[in-house]
Amino acid sequence: MSVKVNTDYLAGFIRDDEISNLRPYLRAAQKTLLEGKGAGNDYLGWVTLPDDYDREEFKRIKAAAQRIKKSCDIFLVLGIGGSYLGARAAIEFVKSPLYNALDKDTPDIYFAGNNLSPTALTELLSICKGKDLCVNVISKSGTTTETAVAFRIFKDLLVKKYGEDGARTRIFATTDKCRGTLKAYSDKSGFETFVVPDNVGGRFSVLTAVGLLPIAVAGIDIDELMQGAKDAKEALASPSLKKNDALKYAAIRNILYRRGKNVEVLVGYEPYMLMLNEWWKQLFGESEGKDGKGILPDSVIFSTDLHSLGQYVQDGQRMLFETVVSVKDPGAAYEIPYDPENIDGLNFLAGKQFDEVNKTAMIATLLAHTDGGVPNTLIEVKDRSPRSLGYLFYFFEFSCAISGYLLGVNPFNQPGVESYKKNMFRLLGKPGYEKLDIKLKKRS
Repeated sequence: MSVKVNTDYLAGFIRDDEISNLRPYLRAAQKTLLEGKGAGNDYLGWVTLPDDYDREEFKRIKAAAQRIKKSCDIFLVLGIGGSYLGARAAIEFVKSPLYNALDKDTPDIYFAGNNLSPTALTELLSICKGKDLCVNVISKSGTTTETAVAFRIFKDLLVKKYGEDGARTRIFATTDKCRGTLKAYSDKSGFETFVVPDNVGGRFSVLTAVGLLPIAVAGIDIDELMQGAKDAKEALASPSLKKNDALKYAAIRNILYRRGKNVEVLVGYEPYMLMLNEWWKQLFGESEGKDGKGILPDSVIFSTDLHSLGQYVQDGQRMLFETVVSVKDPGAAYEIPYDPENIDGLNFLAGKQFDEVNKTAMIATLLAHTDGGVPNTLIEVKDRSPRSLGYLFYFFEFSCAISGYLLGVNPFNQPGVESYKKNMFRLLGKPGYEKLDIKLKKRS
């Protein structure tokens, strides 16, 4: 398996029999999920996706990616939430968080339409000057404010630069299969379109065209990515706790939650984990945070954040637990040099590999935090390959669904997401919305 759960650092926090006692509830949740009989069963397309994805569309994705690579310097991905987090996480995990600065034969990739910042927009427009561009707008409806506004701007930029006909070949829309504003406009304009499946929610959509097109443009093997997800699907169909680490992880989270540990911190030890952490936060936050329930997902990158949040984790309130993702083979090697003057006193490290020191820092931190009363689960990932990442994506999605059912919530809806939108539309005077007037009071 590409992903394994290590419970060595849970000793003293959770007994083995506590996990095994949850076996009937875990099996019931797994059966509910796999048989599609639970809450949110209209959004379970991701469960079988590694086997039954649209092969014809998959070919079109790879063909479009090849055309994009040949025709542009910059590929702009416009989307928010699940419409960009998975793709960005994959590119940074497999390639690098410095992807755009690397010497490569693929376009730079920038993500926009995920905020309303005029600063970020003007900076990106400046970067795009004099460059050949392609745009992938990702929105099921086409009316999501952040994405739709960005699309207005970059569509106009492409039309001015290439003309209507030229822009048409440089815009790719990932949207609803047959309805919605963006689908209708794309068909009218002649853009190539890809599908956001009706039965896959945004935060579970990384293995659909939503994530696959940008990932393919970055030169990542999406066949291997899907194979990794298929590996996970087959492994996680087992009802055995000994063989199914996703069930084990879901059990651990729920046992700790019932003991008042209502914050989970996902820990990575590499900068390339940062956006994967962000994807994970949306996945679990939107899936579990409802009905007054849920574990608050947070994240850190160690050892960097040991020098900022480490003190709190070590000695602060005991309401949190950590899940550490460790990549066994980081894909790079560098030896620490010898310094004849030994100014820093670190010659005892000379000749050691950076990764050895990094892994030692991880073990030292695991021991320190568990000694300080913080339960730690270690998730071991084989390497940074697309196949391992595909497995990890599916592992977290499956664990999240099981965990949500154990918690007693619908893991596949997000009723709270619309609240801010309604208020924003009312404040901005959108037609059809009652005007909302507020007076800001000065603090005395």
